[in-house]
Amino acid sequence: MSIKLIAIDMDGTLLNEHSELNPATIAAIHEAQRQGIYVVICTGRPLSGVTPFLDQLKLSGDDSYVITFNGAMAQTVTGKVVTSLPLSHEDYIDIESLTRKLNVHCHVESENHIYTANRNISPYTINESSLVNMAIRYRTPEEMRPDRPLVKAMIIDHPDILEAAIAKIPAAFHDRFHIVRSAPYYLEVLNKQASKGRTLADLAKLLNISADETMAIGDQGNDLSMIEYATNSVAMGNAIPEVKQKAKYETRTNVEDGVAYAIRTWALN
Repeated sequence: MSIKLIAIDMDGTLLNEHSELNPATIAAIHEAQRQGIYVVICTGRPLSGVTPFLDQLKLSGDDSYVITFNGAMAQTVTGKVVTSLPLSHEDYIDIESLTRKLNVHCHVESENHIYTANRNISPYTINESSLVNMAIRYRTPEEMRPDRPLVKAMIIDHPDILEAAIAKIPAAFHDRFHIVRSAPYYLEVLNKQASKGRTLADLAKLLNISADETMAIGDQGNDLSMIEYATNSVAMGNAIPEVKQKAKYETRTNVEDGVAYAIRTWALN
């Protein structure tokens, strides 16, 4: 069965070690589009963190889609929301309180801003702000409006500190939220129903495309759900062992044009 949709993670997958698109990757995606294949970027970033790459990939209009915030939202590349699975104000209060008990940094993201209650702002929050092109706003929990829509929370710190904190997260939190590690210094906390795989499945259904007609390419723990959903799943050569174990195929690394190789080898006619 031919491939009709290719879902591609960004950091560590679509982008090279300099967070840029390689010419070979751009060319392969353009060829997929010419063959009528939907190319869907699936990322932990908001749309603002994807937009700079969309023009290079010639993804435009309301018939091109992006899965953002690790599956908490699906949008057209023009910003029209297709699905949304936000966090509640109560969720925010409980997550923020837990991070204080664990003595780690935290911030939350709306569709347009990053909010942190840490007066000493974490360098990883600053990194996230730069990466996704969103401004940081300092707000105490008391200053956060209950009606402010929040898409995801991020528990962030040095990898060894974060590792120790993860071991102390109560089981009830894992039952209540979808928790994924998107980088050694980022642990993302989402609506329980939100994941790349769940939202990819919903989008594919909307487009009348089956899992057998879908390819998913990724490298980290937050990609596992879409790797498990897509019949034609591909692990990057630089992927973590869990992704490689679950994927049907393994391609080259993101430094070696792994996405281009995967598309040309297993997707194009």
